[in-house]
Amino acid sequence: MSESESYIERIQRLASHNQELRDQLEQMLQRFAGMDMQSQHFKEALLRYSPEMKGRKNRKELRNRARQLRTVSILFVAVKGFDRLYKMANPGPLVDQLDELNMRLDDIAFMYNVVKLKSVGDVMLFAAGLQGENRTNPIDMVRVALDMQAAALEVHGGEGQAFWRLKMGIHTGPVIATPEEQQADTSYSFSGESINIACRIGEASPECSLTVSGMTYELIKEFFSSKAIGKMPVKYKGSMGMYWVGGLLPELRANGTGAPNHSYRVKYLALKFMDIQEEMLDYLEKKLPPHLYYHNIKHTIDVTTEVELIGWAEGVSEEDVLLLKLAALFHDAGHTISYKDHEYHGSVMAREKLASYDFTREQIDTVCRLIMATRMPPRPTDILECIMCDSDLDYLGRSDFIPVSNNLYRELKERDMVGSWEDWNRLQLKFISGHQYFTKTAQQLREVNKQQQIERIEKLIKEGSTL
Repeated sequence: MSESESYIERIQRLASHNQELRDQLEQMLQRFAGMDMQSQHFKEALLRYSPEMKGRKNRKELRNRARQLRTVSILFVAVKGFDRLYKMANPGPLVDQLDELNMRLDDIAFMYNVVKLKSVGDVMLFAAGLQGENRTNPIDMVRVALDMQAAALEVHGGEGQAFWRLKMGIHTGPVIATPEEQQADTSYSFSGESINIACRIGEASPECSLTVSGMTYELIKEFFSSKAIGKMPVKYKGSMGMYWVGGLLPELRANGTGAPNHSYRVKYLALKFMDIQEEMLDYLEKKLPPHLYYHNIKHTIDVTTEVELIGWAEGVSEEDVLLLKLAALFHDAGHTISYKDHEYHGSVMAREKLASYDFTREQIDTVCRLIMATRMPPRPTDILECIMCDSDLDYLGRSDFIPVSNNLYRELKERDMVGSWEDWNRLQLKFISGHQYFTKTAQQLREVNKQQQIERIEKLIKEGSTL
């Protein structure tokens, strides 16, 4: 072999060896890239499941689950008297009385379904309206505060005078409820400007008195004696009015006492009705069967409006108007259970619901009786049942009789409860001709137009036409 050939072979072997090395390097780089990617995944997984990141994730989820409560009343209570204890020769009994007072304050809050949010030293925060939106929580909170003031005045010092004095302030507004990290299903923390405003109003309040914000004042002024005492600057909101609040208005107090009378109770329940109405209309909108073209939510609203109009015109009491409106609200709710005997099912629903809203048994019995009075044919026995029956069949004498009647025919037709249009016209004519309005108000408002509808149906039957 010549020297040149030997040299060429060495070069070829080196080239071949270099290629092998390059292939090995490429394989190592690929393995390294794969291991690096896997390592990165492991790092991300470790970070994702680390206590720090898990805590951040939980906090984010809790923030996402936070609820804004639109109308919550916050009560600030500060117990004053510690600065006078050192002057007492034997302060022990007064400290014991303070423990008793704190327990009484908690009992008063519990009676009104008010929740204690926080207690730090001599300061306590209470809230009303956390369990659900309602329009009466500002009134409840003012009564809580007034009862607490009375309880404090019953704790006397050595000279027979009230020793422990309360500074109190109430503000009503939105509050953010965020689930607690450790007990997300059962425990919440509450925050928001409303709490800060209540604290500032309470601190500015004189001892042994109750001060409320302008917002709370607007919601309770028809129930309690009150007067403006000044304004307080609020960041980003300008000046906020502050009002002193005393006891119930004279016309709402029982004779010789500060306790609420029957007029107060009716006025209070009228506010409750607005909460019940909102809840029930939402329920009906979601639960009523889709093929109720007549007995739908619009009919419920129409009857609820009409009983109030006829009720006031007929001169019945405020309480009776309230009971009529409740009966109208529930009179077709039974359709969510059964088309047949829906009046009975509606009365059962009303009895269960109203019992949870503190209506008396007598009031609930009246509401159920009025619901049952809407069964066909109408046979009212008193003025309230007359109002109820006239309101339920108000459409017979209205200008929109034809479209309403068409909807009723469509509803009955889909249930095979009526035949042809001609059959329906004859059935309508027989029913309307035999129908009468029972109240003077309905007779004046609807009787003339009802007679016109009778003439129209008679003409349609003669012509063989439909409505």
